[in-house]
Amino acid sequence: MSASPARAGLLAELAILVTVLVGTKLIFDPIVWRYAGPISLLCTLILLASIARLRRERWRDFGLVPLRSWKSRLLVVPQALLGMAAIIASGAAAALGGDALGLWSVTEGEAGIDARFGDMQGNLSVYLGWVALAWTSAAFGEEIFFRGYLFNRFGQIFPKVWWGTALAVLLPAIGFGAVHMYYQGVRGLVTTGLIGLAMGTLYIAYKRNLWPLVIAHGAVNTLSFTAIYLDLDV
Repeated sequence: MSASPARAGLLAELAILVTVLVGTKLIFDPIVWRYAGPISLLCTLILLASIARLRRERWRDFGLVPLRSWKSRLLVVPQALLGMAAIIASGAAAALGGDALGLWSVTEGEAGIDARFGDMQGNLSVYLGWVALAWTSAAFGEEIFFRGYLFNRFGQIFPKVWWGTALAVLLPAIGFGAVHMYYQGVRGLVTTGLIGLAMGTLYIAYKRNLWPLVIAHGAVNTLSFTAIYLDLDV
Protein backbone atom coordinates (compact mmCIF):
# COMPACT_ATOMS: atom_id res chain seq x y z
CA MET A 1 0.00 0.00 0.00
CA SER A 2 1.39 3.42 -0.96
CA ALA A 3 1.85 6.20 1.57
CA SER A 4 -1.04 8.40 0.36
CA PRO A 5 -3.82 5.77 0.62
CA ALA A 6 -2.44 4.72 4.00
CA ARG A 7 -2.56 8.31 5.27
CA ALA A 8 -6.06 8.72 3.84
CA GLY A 9 -7.18 5.66 5.78
CA LEU A 10 -5.67 6.98 9.00
CA LEU A 11 -7.29 10.38 8.48
CA ALA A 12 -10.66 8.71 7.87
CA GLU A 13 -10.18 6.68 11.05
CA LEU A 14 -9.40 9.85 13.02
CA ALA A 15 -12.44 11.59 11.57
CA ILE A 16 -14.70 8.70 12.58
CA LEU A 17 -13.36 8.58 16.14
CA VAL A 18 -13.61 12.36 16.61
CA THR A 19 -17.17 12.27 15.22
CA VAL A 20 -18.09 9.58 17.74
CA LEU A 21 -16.42 11.53 20.57
CA VAL A 22 -18.25 14.77 19.73
CA GLY A 23 -21.50 13.15 18.60
CA THR A 24 -22.03 11.02 21.70
CA LYS A 25 -21.15 14.02 23.87
CA LEU A 26 -23.90 16.03 22.19
CA ILE A 27 -26.36 13.15 22.57
CA PHE A 28 -25.75 12.58 26.27
CA ASP A 29 -25.21 16.23 27.22
CA PRO A 30 -28.91 17.09 27.74
CA ILE A 31 -29.52 13.77 29.54
CA VAL A 32 -26.58 13.40 31.92
CA TRP A 33 -24.55 16.60 31.54
CA ARG A 34 -22.09 15.82 34.33
CA TYR A 35 -21.14 12.47 32.89
CA ALA A 36 -21.51 13.16 29.18
CA GLY A 37 -17.73 13.55 28.78
CA PRO A 38 -16.79 10.21 30.37
CA ILE A 39 -19.59 8.42 28.48
CA SER A 40 -18.52 9.86 25.13
CA LEU A 41 -14.90 8.92 25.82
CA LEU A 42 -15.93 5.37 26.74
CA CYS A 43 -17.85 5.01 23.47
CA THR A 44 -14.83 6.31 21.57
CA LEU A 45 -12.43 3.94 23.32
CA ILE A 46 -14.69 0.96 22.61
CA LEU A 47 -14.59 1.84 18.91
CA LEU A 48 -10.84 2.44 19.13
CA ALA A 49 -10.34 -1.00 20.67
CA SER A 50 -12.25 -2.55 17.75
CA ILE A 51 -10.18 -0.63 15.20
CA ALA A 52 -6.95 -1.55 16.96
CA ARG A 53 -7.98 -5.21 16.92
CA LEU A 54 -8.60 -5.06 13.18
CA ARG A 55 -5.19 -3.43 12.69
CA ARG A 56 -3.64 -6.02 15.02
CA GLU A 57 -2.39 -3.29 17.33
CA ARG A 58 -2.00 -3.71 21.07
CA TRP A 59 -2.41 -1.24 23.91
CA ARG A 60 1.36 -1.13 24.24
CA ASP A 61 1.35 0.54 20.81
CA PHE A 62 -0.52 3.40 22.49
CA GLY A 63 1.86 3.76 25.42
CA LEU A 64 0.82 1.08 27.91
CA VAL A 65 4.19 -0.62 27.69
CA PRO A 66 5.13 -3.55 29.96
CA LEU A 67 7.42 -2.58 32.84
CA ARG A 68 9.49 -5.74 33.00
CA SER A 69 12.48 -4.61 35.06
CA TRP A 70 12.64 -3.18 38.57
CA LYS A 71 14.53 -0.20 37.19
CA SER A 72 11.72 0.69 34.79
CA ARG A 73 9.13 0.29 37.58
CA LEU A 74 11.05 2.45 40.03
CA LEU A 75 11.62 5.11 37.37
CA VAL A 76 7.87 5.56 37.04
CA VAL A 77 7.73 7.26 40.47
CA PRO A 78 9.97 10.28 39.72
CA GLN A 79 8.52 10.49 36.21
CA ALA A 80 5.00 10.64 37.64
CA LEU A 81 6.05 13.29 40.16
CA LEU A 82 7.49 15.36 37.32
CA GLY A 83 4.22 14.90 35.46
CA MET A 84 2.27 16.13 38.49
CA ALA A 85 4.55 19.17 38.75
CA ALA A 86 4.03 19.88 35.02
CA ILE A 87 0.23 19.71 35.38
CA ILE A 88 0.18 22.00 38.42
CA ALA A 89 2.66 24.46 36.86
CA SER A 90 0.67 24.60 33.60
CA GLY A 91 -2.55 25.29 35.49
CA ALA A 92 -0.92 28.00 37.60
CA ALA A 93 0.70 29.61 34.56
CA ALA A 94 -2.61 29.75 32.71
CA ALA A 95 -4.50 31.15 35.70
CA LEU A 96 -1.97 33.79 36.74
CA GLY A 97 -0.76 34.64 33.23
CA GLY A 98 -4.28 35.02 31.86
CA ASP A 99 -5.30 37.17 34.80
CA ALA A 100 -2.20 39.38 34.48
CA LEU A 101 -2.88 39.88 30.77
CA GLY A 102 -6.52 40.68 31.43
CA LEU A 103 -7.77 37.66 29.52
CA TRP A 104 -9.83 36.37 32.45
CA SER A 105 -10.01 36.51 36.21
CA VAL A 106 -8.49 33.81 38.38
CA THR A 107 -12.02 32.75 39.36
CA GLU A 108 -13.33 32.44 35.78
CA GLY A 109 -14.71 29.01 35.08
CA GLU A 110 -15.58 28.31 38.71
CA ALA A 111 -19.33 28.39 37.98
CA GLY A 112 -19.06 25.44 35.60
CA ILE A 113 -16.79 23.55 37.98
CA ASP A 114 -19.19 24.18 40.88
CA ALA A 115 -22.14 23.04 38.76
CA ARG A 116 -20.38 19.77 37.98
CA PHE A 117 -18.64 19.02 41.27
CA GLY A 118 -20.46 21.25 43.79
CA ASP A 119 -22.31 18.44 45.53
CA MET A 120 -19.04 16.63 46.26
CA GLN A 121 -18.27 18.75 49.34
CA GLY A 122 -18.72 16.57 52.42
CA ASN A 123 -20.44 13.83 50.39
CA LEU A 124 -18.29 10.70 50.61
CA SER A 125 -20.16 8.61 48.02
CA VAL A 126 -20.06 11.38 45.41
CA TYR A 127 -16.38 12.01 46.18
CA LEU A 128 -15.46 8.33 45.77
CA GLY A 129 -17.45 8.16 42.53
CA TRP A 130 -15.53 11.06 41.01
CA VAL A 131 -12.21 9.66 42.24
CA ALA A 132 -13.06 6.39 40.47
CA LEU A 133 -13.76 8.35 37.28
CA ALA A 134 -10.54 10.31 37.79
CA TRP A 135 -8.51 7.10 37.54
CA THR A 136 -10.55 5.38 34.83
CA SER A 137 -12.02 7.93 32.42
CA ALA A 138 -9.54 10.78 33.01
CA ALA A 139 -6.24 9.09 33.84
CA PHE A 140 -6.49 5.98 31.68
CA GLY A 141 -9.07 7.04 29.10
CA GLU A 142 -7.88 10.54 28.29
CA GLU A 143 -4.19 9.65 28.37
CA ILE A 144 -4.68 6.63 26.11
CA PHE A 145 -6.72 8.64 23.60
CA PHE A 146 -5.14 12.10 23.65
CA ARG A 147 -1.54 11.09 24.26
CA GLY A 148 -1.09 7.46 23.28
CA TYR A 149 -3.47 7.09 20.35
CA LEU A 150 -3.54 10.56 18.79
CA PHE A 151 0.22 11.06 19.08
CA ASN A 152 0.77 7.65 17.49
CA ARG A 153 -1.61 8.34 14.61
CA PHE A 154 -0.39 11.87 13.89
CA GLY A 155 3.14 10.51 14.02
CA GLN A 156 2.18 8.09 11.24
CA ILE A 157 0.44 10.77 9.19
CA PHE A 158 2.99 13.59 9.41
CA PRO A 159 6.54 13.40 8.06
CA LYS A 160 9.13 12.28 10.59
CA VAL A 161 10.69 15.70 10.96
CA TRP A 162 10.69 18.14 13.86
CA TRP A 163 7.54 19.99 12.79
CA GLY A 164 5.71 16.71 12.30
CA THR A 165 6.51 15.76 15.89
CA ALA A 166 5.50 19.25 17.05
CA LEU A 167 2.10 18.92 15.35
CA ALA A 168 1.67 15.43 16.82
CA VAL A 169 1.96 17.05 20.27
CA LEU A 170 0.08 20.27 19.50
CA LEU A 171 -3.06 18.90 17.85
CA PRO A 172 -3.95 16.41 20.62
CA ALA A 173 -3.30 19.19 23.16
CA ILE A 174 -5.84 21.42 21.40
CA GLY A 175 -8.33 18.56 21.38
CA PHE A 176 -7.64 17.88 25.05
CA GLY A 177 -8.37 21.51 25.85
CA ALA A 178 -11.51 21.56 23.71
CA VAL A 179 -13.17 18.62 25.49
CA HIS A 180 -12.85 20.44 28.83
CA MET A 181 -14.23 23.72 27.54
CA TYR A 182 -17.90 22.76 27.96
CA TYR A 183 -17.77 23.22 31.72
CA GLN A 184 -14.55 25.23 32.22
CA GLY A 185 -14.96 27.83 29.51
CA VAL A 186 -12.17 29.54 27.56
CA ARG A 187 -9.87 29.50 30.56
CA GLY A 188 -10.33 25.74 30.78
CA LEU A 189 -9.55 25.40 27.08
CA VAL A 190 -6.25 27.24 27.52
CA THR A 191 -5.37 25.61 30.84
CA THR A 192 -5.97 22.03 29.79
CA GLY A 193 -4.45 22.78 26.40
CA LEU A 194 -1.22 23.84 28.12
CA ILE A 195 -1.39 20.75 30.29
CA GLY A 196 -1.80 18.69 27.12
CA LEU A 197 1.32 20.28 25.64
CA ALA A 198 3.30 19.51 28.78
CA MET A 199 2.06 15.92 28.93
CA GLY A 200 2.70 15.36 25.23
CA THR A 201 6.25 16.64 25.63
CA LEU A 202 6.81 14.33 28.60
CA TYR A 203 5.34 11.44 26.61
CA ILE A 204 8.16 11.91 24.09
CA ALA A 205 10.74 12.35 26.85
CA TYR A 206 9.53 9.13 28.49
CA LYS A 207 9.97 7.24 25.21
CA ARG A 208 6.21 6.81 24.76
CA ASN A 209 5.69 5.24 28.16
CA LEU A 210 2.22 6.33 29.23
CA TRP A 211 2.23 4.92 32.78
CA PRO A 212 3.85 7.96 34.49
CA LEU A 213 1.35 10.28 32.82
CA VAL A 214 -1.60 8.08 33.81
CA ILE A 215 -0.44 8.13 37.44
CA ALA A 216 0.26 11.88 37.39
CA HIS A 217 -3.13 12.66 35.82
CA GLY A 218 -5.04 10.49 38.28
CA ALA A 219 -3.10 11.78 41.29
CA VAL A 220 -3.64 15.47 40.47
CA ASN A 221 -7.35 14.94 39.85
CA THR A 222 -7.62 13.03 43.12
CA LEU A 223 -5.92 15.87 44.99
CA SER A 224 -8.30 18.36 43.36
CA PHE A 225 -11.37 16.32 44.28
CA THR A 226 -10.07 15.85 47.83
CA ALA A 227 -9.74 19.62 48.18
CA ILE A 228 -13.34 20.05 47.02
CA TYR A 229 -14.59 17.30 49.33
CA LEU A 230 -12.82 18.83 52.34
CA ASP A 231 -13.72 22.39 51.25
CA LEU A 232 -10.08 23.46 51.20
CA ASP A 233 -9.24 26.83 49.70
CA VAL A 234 -6.34 25.91 47.40
